Amino acid sequence: MLAPKVVGMAAAFRGKVRQVVYLSRRLSTQEQPGPPDPDSSPESQLPAVKVRRPRKDPSGHSVLLFPGQGSQFVGMGKGLTKYPNVKEMFSAAQEILGYDLLTLCLEGPEKELLKTVHCQPAVFVTSLAAVEKLHHENPKAIETCAAAAGFSVGEFAALVFAGAMNFSEALYAVKVRAEAMQKASELVPSGMLSVVGRPQAHYKYACLQAREHCKSLGIEDPVCSVANYLFPDGRVIAGHKQALDFLQQNSRRLEFIRAKPLPVSGAFHTELMASATKPLREVLQQVEVRRPDIRVYSNVDGKRYMSESHVRKQLVKQLVSPVKWEQALHEIYERSQGESFPQTFEVGPGRQLGVTLQKCNRKASQLYAHVDVTASEK
Repeated sequence: MLAPKVVGMAAAFRGKVRQVVYLSRRLSTQEQPGPPDPDSSPESQLPAVKVRRPRKDPSGHSVLLFPGQGSQFVGMGKGLTKYPNVKEMFSAAQEILGYDLLTLCLEGPEKELLKTVHCQPAVFVTSLAAVEKLHHENPKAIETCAAAAGFSVGEFAALVFAGAMNFSEALYAVKVRAEAMQKASELVPSGMLSVVGRPQAHYKYACLQAREHCKSLGIEDPVCSVANYLFPDGRVIAGHKQALDFLQQNSRRLEFIRAKPLPVSGAFHTELMASATKPLREVLQQVEVRRPDIRVYSNVDGKRYMSESHVRKQLVKQLVSPVKWEQALHEIYERSQGESFPQTFEVGPGRQLGVTLQKCNRKASQLYAHVDVTASEK
């Protein structure tokens, strides 16, 4: 069951935090259903009526991209509390998480911020704080947003922004997700490897060879597979540590230009995360989920979310499936010849999503901007 304290807090913070991260989506002529009664059962908190949403031509409108784990850094969030709702976000986070997230973001220590259980909530909250900054500096970018996507845990922030989940409940789900992924990571030595290959590189065959190598070492049911599709010839491969060591040692023969270990604790988006699916599935059944007000694209297949049940299903499946980011970018930015591209904003720490956009679609990347997650204290 969703903790009673969190259900009550969701109602308390829903009015204020939801105000902007729900896009001020009263642009449509139809009002959304009011917030659910926190004393009712979780099932009765789901909306009874689906609301028709406007379908907009994205030409001339904005797209928001939300980063994932690995983008965090000590100092992110500095100065953002001067923007509306940001203090409330971090205050809610402290109640839900049980520790001072803002101080951890601002001061570290870095070793603690790098932990999966800390960095996923940190990136989630900081990204939505960046939305508040963008709304203050460029309200039109928020009001005319046509689509959003988030990388891994960033997908939760994208769904909150799009009105599919509320801030407090989504953060609680992120907390459960991060704890479950951390626990799964501790079961076997594993990790992730960022790989850039030549055009002739065959990633699935390389993973097969790595698994065969693991079997020769006596490892039963070894895991090694593509975990992220980033851009043409850019992949992240995840699995048993011995498999990743094999790929690094044989990178030249496998036509890899670069093979660099990532500073993460486990093989995310592979079968090694299977034990994390049950806790996430259970918490997602307890929180309110709506159909997104704008197009939000799933990591699992690069396609847009269509319904509440689709959101729940794909968020769980995402844990053990590769992030198809390259495919999602193609879906978002596909255009007929001569058709204009939208303005793109990366909201959250780091600029890695801008780099992948540039490698996937050079024309679309010309209208890219990063919303810095720091600001002047004045």
